[in-house]
Parts: sequence; C-alpha cells; structure tokens
Amino acid sequence: MLTPIAYGLAIVLVALVTFIGLRFLVVPQAAAAGYGVAAKEDGDPAYLTIKGVRDFTFGVVGAALLAFSNAHAVGWYMLAVAIAPLGDTLIVLRHGGAKAVAFGIHFATAVAVLISAALMFAI
Repeated sequence: MLTPIAYGLAIVLVALVTFIGLRFLVVPQAAAAGYGVAAKEDGDPAYLTIKGVRDFTFGVVGAALLAFSNAHAVGWYMLAVAIAPLGDTLIVLRHGGAKAVAFGIHFATAVAVLISAALMFAI
C-alpha cells in the first residue's frame, strides 16, 4: 500500500517542478508573479531563465531516477532537492513577498518533498 503512495507523490512533485520550470521559460513574468516576487519589467530576464532551467532540470533528473533507479535513490534526490523550496521560502520573505506565498507555497512544497523522501526511504 505504501509503495503506490510513495511513487505517486514523487511523480506528482516531479511533474509539478517540471511544469514550473517550463512556465518560467515560456512566460517568465507571470511565473515570477506566481513565485511570490514579481520581476521588474526592465529587469534582467536571464535570472528568470536560470530559475526555469533549474526547475526543469530538477524535474528531468527526478523523472530519470523514477524511471531507471530505486526508491532509495529517489529518496536521496528528494532530500537534496528540498533545499530549493526552503531557499525559495527565504527569498520570498527577504524580498517583500507575501508570507502566505512563502509558507503556503514554498515551505509547504518543501514539507511535501521531505514527506516524499521519507516515504521513498520507507519502502
């Protein structure tokens, strides 16, 4: 029973981070607003592209691990990747973003990723 839940959560998280990365690459201004810190219209778009490539890469690596590795490898991946949403929480808070976004999106994502890691280690 635990295995489908563990893999199901991991698949959903990998799909979401892949989508977020693609969104930053396709519609960076809207994605930045959803992130919690709006980008300046005349700001350097390279930073939004970096965020998109980072998240898309996390998604591709996660998908590869899910497809070709074992649960413990996916668990270690999830544990390591949890650093990103924890950092995103701090970035939003430091740059005047809403606490609701910082904790309701980024911190909640970090918790979900850590739960996913724990589930993958448990199977």
